[in-house]
Amino acid sequence: MTCFEDSENKSVIDLFENKKLTTFCAPMVRYSKLPFRMLVRKYGCDVAFTPMIVSHSFIESEKARNCDFTTTIGDRPLIVQFAARHGTELADAAEIVYRYSDGVDLNCGCPQRWAISEGYGACLLKKPDLVHDMIKQVRNRIADTKYTVSLKIRLHDDIRESVQFCRQAEQAGVSWISIHGRTKSQRTEAVNQDAIKIIKENLNIPVVGNGDIFHLKDAISFQEFTGVDGVMSARGLLQNPSLFSGTEITSSSCIKDWINLSISFGTTFTNIHHHLMYMLGKVMPKSERKLFNSYTSLASVLDHLNEYTL
Repeated sequence: MTCFEDSENKSVIDLFENKKLTTFCAPMVRYSKLPFRMLVRKYGCDVAFTPMIVSHSFIESEKARNCDFTTTIGDRPLIVQFAARHGTELADAAEIVYRYSDGVDLNCGCPQRWAISEGYGACLLKKPDLVHDMIKQVRNRIADTKYTVSLKIRLHDDIRESVQFCRQAEQAGVSWISIHGRTKSQRTEAVNQDAIKIIKENLNIPVVGNGDIFHLKDAISFQEFTGVDGVMSARGLLQNPSLFSGTEITSSSCIKDWINLSISFGTTFTNIHHHLMYMLGKVMPKSERKLFNSYTSLASVLDHLNEYTL
């Protein structure tokens, strides 16, 4: 676990209070790691999440901590997302990362079968009392009022359940809630902004909307319709890490920054290559993209990019 403390303790709540629209990089397995977080911060992203970390393994294994959590100066505000099954587990994990982050987030939305079968993710949507206790235990353990405890959820099939769930979390002391506008069974259906708007209107804490944010104009229209305090992007940022700066496609400067950042942080070739495939997916013609995706060495990728003009 490589960590650095910033001298400036930034507060996500301060951003909500002082910015019209706060922008977030979503937690993404394998992808929202340190180099990518540093990249999107250069292009208008205010707050970044770590990938989801299984709290039990994180607490018990030094190897898991070293693998799952790395940060550095400038990687703030940073939210560490955990998959947890009970309050002590979440509070223990929060204590470990407290000095190096600005908040912890409980994943209540992951729809993958393995997560649900293990008691993580979206199954917690049906356990509001457990979630209430988990929030309380972190709050009791960490007294710092600037340190946030948040939830990331998906929608219930019945919006009334979502409102009730979020109200109970608010009563427990949750700082803010991010909402992916689909149910756990939905994948490609349109994001339900009406439901997010209803939840926002029934809470007194900040709400972040998530889903189908691929351009800055998407973020602006999302906020205008729902009234949310922030917007979160996942796939959109993978395709265009500079989207919050207003570019329609990944800028050439962003691609260069990705190469430089990933090399400086010792990122694996596979990770560098996968990110570039996302970034260039809508820019390169299909024939060229097929060639680019076949490369197996960084030298080949760099040679190709040196000849490529965006």
